[in-house]
Amino acid sequence: MSQDDSQIDHEKRKFLTQTATVVGAVGATMAAVPFLSYFKPSEVTLEAGAPIEVDITKLEPGQLIRVEWRGKPIWALKRTEEMLETLPKLEPLLRDPLSEESIQPAAAQNRYRSIKPEIFVAVGVCTHLSCSPTYRPEVAPPDLGKDWLGGFFCPCHGSRFDLAGRVYKKVPAPTNLEVPPYRYLTDTRIIVGEEEQQEESA
Repeated sequence: MSQDDSQIDHEKRKFLTQTATVVGAVGATMAAVPFLSYFKPSEVTLEAGAPIEVDITKLEPGQLIRVEWRGKPIWALKRTEEMLETLPKLEPLLRDPLSEESIQPAAAQNRYRSIKPEIFVAVGVCTHLSCSPTYRPEVAPPDLGKDWLGGFFCPCHGSRFDLAGRVYKKVPAPTNLEVPPYRYLTDTRIIVGEEEQQEESA
């Protein structure tokens, strides 16, 4: 075999080796796709929404922050002592003051509708037609009247909720604002989407 033939043969072998490597890599990738998709979360899991952490370190008294969970706005409001004092005063005006017909974790079924009185966590969606109410902390503004001691007002159809998300009587919304499952990781971090475990009584 001549030197030219030997060089051509070497070039052919090199070309075939590179081609086989590329084809093998493509084949391996294609074979791996079904296995990789097996580890990807299902659509049901994605729609269900993983829990989220909310940092309330910088939350000032009277301030409300908004985050998103499962495509819905979640509110975290730091209520002042004055705000908490308004809650019992409004109960005669409310449709479900004890939250017996409303959605909230067991640990938040109380007057404050919260695990800790000062921090109110709620789904910021009106229970009438899913508009998002506005936060109106002022007392007795001209457009809401003298009975208004702060709360949430839905501009779509006029539903009103107090500072615990409890619905007033004679408005379109049928129930209190929903309180999502949540728990405290620390004094300044909340996880929304996981309910606090209740201690079993002996």
